[in-house]
Amino acid sequence: MGHSDTERTRIMEMPRSGLIASLICALALGGCSSTPTEPSAAPEPVPAPAPAVEPVVRPAPPPAQEMAKPVRLAPTAPDRYVVQRGDTLWDISGKFLTDPWYWPEIWYANPQIDNPHLIYPGDVISMIYVDGQPRLILERGDSSVVRLSPSVRSEPLDDAILTVPYEHIQAFLSKPSVLDRKTVEEAPYILTTREGHLVHGAGTEVYVRGAEGSETGTFTVMHVGDELRDPDDGDLLGYEGIYVGEGTIKRDGDPATMLLNQTQREALNGDKLLAAVQEYPLRFTPRSPDEPVEGRIVSVTDGVSIVGAYQIVTLNMGTNDGIEPGHVLAVFQAGRVAKDRFANRGFFRGYFPEKVDLPEEYAGHMMVFRSFDDISYGLIVKAKSEIHVLDVVRNP
Repeated sequence: MGHSDTERTRIMEMPRSGLIASLICALALGGCSSTPTEPSAAPEPVPAPAPAVEPVVRPAPPPAQEMAKPVRLAPTAPDRYVVQRGDTLWDISGKFLTDPWYWPEIWYANPQIDNPHLIYPGDVISMIYVDGQPRLILERGDSSVVRLSPSVRSEPLDDAILTVPYEHIQAFLSKPSVLDRKTVEEAPYILTTREGHLVHGAGTEVYVRGAEGSETGTFTVMHVGDELRDPDDGDLLGYEGIYVGEGTIKRDGDPATMLLNQTQREALNGDKLLAAVQEYPLRFTPRSPDEPVEGRIVSVTDGVSIVGAYQIVTLNMGTNDGIEPGHVLAVFQAGRVAKDRFANRGFFRGYFPEKVDLPEEYAGHMMVFRSFDDISYGLIVKAKSEIHVLDVVRNP
C-alpha cells in the first residue's frame, strides 16, 4: 500500500521506537488500517456446548480443634520406663511429655491387654515412632507369662496406679470445704435430740431424717456456712462447708437414731449428713477440655489466701460447662491494678491514666478430680508462682 509524500515524511520523523511499533502492527495485522485489502474468511462454526459437568466438591478442612495437636516430648524423655510403686499417671506423663495433658495423643491402648488403660508397678512403657510420630506402648511386667499362656493376667484394681496422689485429697473428700446446691437441698440432716436440745456434742444420740436405707451407716456431719456466689455473674454456686464431726446410725427408720462419735465443733439442728466416702475413683486420663473453657478459682481448702502445689481449689465451673475429672487447666494470676505515679510528669502528663490493669501471668496447672453441676474440685499439680482466689483458669 502506497503512502503520500506527507505521510512518508511523518513516518520518517517518528521516533525510532514508534516506528518499530508501527512495523510490528503492520506485520501482525496486515496493516493498521481498519479497511482490509482482502475479504475476511468465513468464521468457523462454533461447536455445541458440552454438557454441564457438576463441580467437584472437596471436603472442607477439619475444624481447628480436630487438627493434629502439637505434642512436645520432654527433653529427657526415656525410650522405656519401668513403672514404680507410688508413681502417678501425671508423673509418668511428665517423664515423656513437656505437656502431660497430651498423653491421649500418643498413648496406644493395646486391645490384647486386659484393661490397657490401667498401668501397674513393674509394667514397661516404651516409646516408638509410627509414620514419624511418637507413640507409647505398654508391656506388662510379666509379659513372658502372657506370651506362654492364652489367658490374660488379672491384677487387683487397687494395685493400678492413680492419676493424682490419693493422700492429698482423701481428707478433702470426706470434709469438703464447699457444698454444692444439690447436696445442701437433698442431704439428710439432724432433726433434734431426745431432750430437744439445739446444740449437741460427741457421745450424744440425735434423731436424723433422710438417712433411712442408706448403704453406709457412717456419716460426716457438715454445717452449712455462707453462700458462695459466682464472681462473674453473681449466681449461687453453693455454700461454705464447715466440718463438724462423724456419726454412726444406731437405729434405722424415719427418724433414724445416730450417735455422734466425735466432733470438732458443736453440732446443730439442721446440720447436713454426708455419706462417708469409702473410695473415690482416681483413675482417669489427664487431658485438655474438648472445647474452650474459662472460669475462676472461687475457694481454697482451709481458707488460705496463697495456694501452692498439691492444694485443693474449687472452680466456678462444672459438668454444665463441660468440665470432667481428668481435665487439666492452666492457672493465670489475675492482673492487679497498679497506680502509675509517673503518669502526670513531664512529657506524658495527662496522656496516661493513673491506674492501669496489669496483664495476667501464668501461675501453674491444676487437674480436676471431681465435678458437680456448677462447681468442680481441682488439685494444683504445678505451681510456678503464687495462686490466689479469683485467679483465672482456662485450657492449657
